[in-house]
Amino acid sequence: MTTTPLKLFNSLTRQLEEFQPVHPGEARVYSCGPTVYNYPHIGNMRAYVFADVLGRTLSFKGYKLTHVINITDVGHLTDDADAGEDKMEKMAAERAQSIWDIARHYTEAYWADVKALNIRQPAKWTIATEFVPAMIDFAKSIADKHCYELDSGLYFDVSTVADYGRLARAQTEDGEGRIEAVEGKRNAADFAIWRKTPPGEKRQMEWDSPWGKGAPGWHLECSVMSGQVLGFPFDIHTGGIDHREIHHPNEIAQNQAFCCTNGLNVPANSGANVWMHNNFLVERSGKMSKSSGEFLRLQLLIDKGYHPLAYRMMCLQAHYRSELEFSWDGLGAALTRLKRMLIAHRKWTEKLKEGRMTPGDSWERERVTNALVARFDAAVSGDLNTADALTVLEETLALKGTAPECVATAVSHMDRVMGLGLDQLERADLRIRPKAATITEAEIETVLTQRKDARAAKDFATSDRLRDELAAQGVEVMDGDPLGWDWKLGE
Repeated sequence: MTTTPLKLFNSLTRQLEEFQPVHPGEARVYSCGPTVYNYPHIGNMRAYVFADVLGRTLSFKGYKLTHVINITDVGHLTDDADAGEDKMEKMAAERAQSIWDIARHYTEAYWADVKALNIRQPAKWTIATEFVPAMIDFAKSIADKHCYELDSGLYFDVSTVADYGRLARAQTEDGEGRIEAVEGKRNAADFAIWRKTPPGEKRQMEWDSPWGKGAPGWHLECSVMSGQVLGFPFDIHTGGIDHREIHHPNEIAQNQAFCCTNGLNVPANSGANVWMHNNFLVERSGKMSKSSGEFLRLQLLIDKGYHPLAYRMMCLQAHYRSELEFSWDGLGAALTRLKRMLIAHRKWTEKLKEGRMTPGDSWERERVTNALVARFDAAVSGDLNTADALTVLEETLALKGTAPECVATAVSHMDRVMGLGLDQLERADLRIRPKAATITEAEIETVLTQRKDARAAKDFATSDRLRDELAAQGVEVMDGDPLGWDWKLGE
């Protein structure tokens, strides 16, 4: 159905490229998943909304999609630049809990956020600890030519592969300063692919290896899981922009070593044809950092009464490669936009159920909606321009004098990419109702009915009294609201 070629920005080549699958008719995608030592913040979840839109677009374009997302439950250090303690071990020690229980709890919390944001399930969740034997085999296969052993572990010598660091924007002195200083390292950028358990210590997660008891490095894990499940080279590797500077260049170096490939003038030599990165979500109060203790989780948005799909809408309103600033006003505006779409969508579905036909030429009506679908296709095919795609979706919902079945078909195609769930949402779902509110919806509706009767009888004193009673319980009666949402609950 779609005709516009799909073009994606490749971080490795720094240019838009027409998507050419490695395997005809297929699209194989790997996304760097969470380290499950804590709850994900909403900035983390932006990466998975982006990856979901990419996957949905590939499906929309007719490709058979195989999408893999990993769960990192070992090996990721407290500094992404390969320094500090293992995040999982550190959290388990702080909580005096089993590291396996920590991993299970935060994995399930992440999966709950995935579901709440209407992110499609990938073909496979790869759990790092389930691939440790494969990681050891991978490391053994490259150790002789590309690695050297120190007291602390097995290190990858980045000088043994061509074009190390090309993916990163720049190899600055500041960037190198973030890399762990280890005595005996041949190059500042060398990184551990196996970390030995220090003498006299006992880790909760450790395995025997040719280099001693220990655990794999974070970078090794992604190379092994992506290659094992998707095969090298695969089509697209995604992640946050923070991965572009160290984690992904290290993955690429390992992939080059394993596949015995040459320089990165040929993108496939990196292990993936295309590397894609979403930009940061910015929050000015500083509550995007997990180190602050209290940070912005999706559950906080829900507790304040916002439907999680309002946050998905907020993400879609910006291009994935642009910074996105979070604010409560911005979230409220995204929710209002979603409400407007839902109202328009419900009007069309009601017409469709009632079998109402609009007089006019059916060919012309199909031509109009097909043209809108083509514009939508052009938007998402232009490096996932979801902001323009949303505008086309709104134009489609605002059509007049068009057959309901034509609009319904067009909107269905578009929302399969946007993932706003217009077919499943109900008006009541989008009411703002904070978790702390004590009054029930049934109680609110009863008072609103009484107030409606009083207004009909021109008993404005009673009407005002009932409104004030609701206000005292945190309920804002939305008289004159053009969206007709009736009420919302404040904090």
